[in-house]
Parts: sequence; C-alpha cells; structure tokens
Amino acid sequence: MTAEEKPLRIDIGICTYRRPELAETLISLFGIAIPAGAELRLIVADNDASPSASGLVDRLRDRSPFPIRYVHCPKSNISIARNACLAESDADYLAFIDDDETAEPEWLAGLMAMARSTGADAVLGPVRAVYGSQSASWMRNGDFHSTMPVWVGGQIRTGYTCNVLLQLRSPVVAGRRFALSLGQSGGEDTHFFTALTDAGGRIEFAPDAVIEELVPEKRASFSWLAKRRFRSGQTHGRILAAKNSGLGRLKQTGLAMLKLGYCLAVTAAAIPSPVIRVRYALRAALHAGAVTGTLGVREIRQYGAAEAT
Repeated sequence: MTAEEKPLRIDIGICTYRRPELAETLISLFGIAIPAGAELRLIVADNDASPSASGLVDRLRDRSPFPIRYVHCPKSNISIARNACLAESDADYLAFIDDDETAEPEWLAGLMAMARSTGADAVLGPVRAVYGSQSASWMRNGDFHSTMPVWVGGQIRTGYTCNVLLQLRSPVVAGRRFALSLGQSGGEDTHFFTALTDAGGRIEFAPDAVIEELVPEKRASFSWLAKRRFRSGQTHGRILAAKNSGLGRLKQTGLAMLKLGYCLAVTAAAIPSPVIRVRYALRAALHAGAVTGTLGVREIRQYGAAEAT
C-alpha cells in the first residue's frame, strides 16, 4: 500500500453502564467482516462512577482482532460517554452499538457500503428485537421493541445511536456533540440527529446492517414501552418548542393534543385487537410527552440509575 492509499479507519463506540452483556457485544464485534481497505478499532466508554467495565474489557483484549481503547467517564450521563467516543476517535468513520446488542457478521460492511454509495453523513441500520418466552403474545406479534428509522416526506429527519455510522469528516458531523442536558433523560440522539439534518445533513438506511437485541424481562412490559414513548415525545416537543415561539408554540401544543385525543379514541375502539390497541396507546403516550415538551416540562430521568437503559 502506497502513502497515497491510506487505509480507511473506522472506530466502533460502545457506551456501557454496569452491563455484563457488554461481553457478548464485544465478542460479536470480534467476528464481524472488515470492510475492504479498512482498519478497525473499538472504543469502550464506561459511564459508571467506578471503572466497573475495565476488568471485563481487559479479559477480552487477547481475543480481540482489533485494538480496544477503554475510556472511563465517571459522571453518570450518557451524553458524556457518547461525546467521549467522538473525542477519542480520529478515524474517518465512527459507528455506535449499544452494550446489550450483538452485531451480525455483515453489520459494519452493510453500513459502509451504504455510506460509500450515497456519501451520506450518517447511515442507520435496523435493530431486531429478540423476545423470550416470557414476553406477551401481543408484544411479540407487534414487535414493539425493534428499532427502525422514520421517514417523513421520503427523508429520514432524525436518528438513533443503537445502530449508526457517522462520517466524521462531514462538515455537519465534525465538532457536533450530544447535549449534556439530555444525558440523563434520554433523547440526546434524537436531538443530535435532528440538528444534523437541520444543518443540511443527510441520513440513509442500510437494511442489511442488522443488529440484534435481546429484550430482558424488565423491558417486556407495556409500562416500560409507554415510559419510553412518553420520553421520546418530550424530546420531540422540546425540539418543536425551540423552533417556535408564542402562537407558533401554542399551535404545536394544540396539534399534539389533537393527536393525543385521536389516539386515545382509537385505543378505546380497538379493545378487541391487542396489537392495534397497544400501538395506539403507545402513540398516545408519545403525543402526551410532546404536549409536555412544548410546554417546557422537564424530561423524565432514565439514565444514571441502576435501571438505566
């Protein structure tokens, strides 16, 4: 390889907080296909007050085909951990995967193929939920835990960090950071990617870049899903409030209230159909969160406690 043919450098960031499942995540990454002409490195950002993941990472270093950089971010705030990955990375691309997920062998190759073919600033992949036998039938049939992007007018306007590749040389990505104010409530990823597309950035989707996530018993409930949707709605409402003032903000609040009322009505009418009923009940939770967000109510806290996501 000549000096002009420098290898493509890709970092993979894993933010972790007291999760033994991190071992399975790392082991799955050891087996992924390396995109043509690329060099890989793993960055583990430990968000615990004590460096609790350090020993686990050290035990797996000899098994890793890639260098592993361990970073301790002791203040319990997920945005600090995500920003640590951004600060530590001097690569061309940075991918994110959660510490309770496992990557399919062609995961990164799928993200990179889409990035190369489109020149997108960010590429999302699907997160496929894996349900245990304890999960209710309506949950399995509705597949409420899998993650996919949302298209608005044919475009992806925001994203998530559980399966994404960022082009770090992009002018709309370089220097961008996750909001510390959302680091304990969640929604920092929605805020980050919304700002990216508002600045002219483009997000694409790689359907073959699959990550799997086992749904633990503590998440296999309607209450967990509703809390999650409510918080997402709060973040969306907060973004709308920042873009509108006065009558504009009141209009957004009123629209969210109308959507909330419609979803509650459909929920009541869909009692005989569990999947439809739950789907609209969760949409109602989303719009209820949006109402509070537009009114400036502080987001509920999700990170920094023992049950952090």
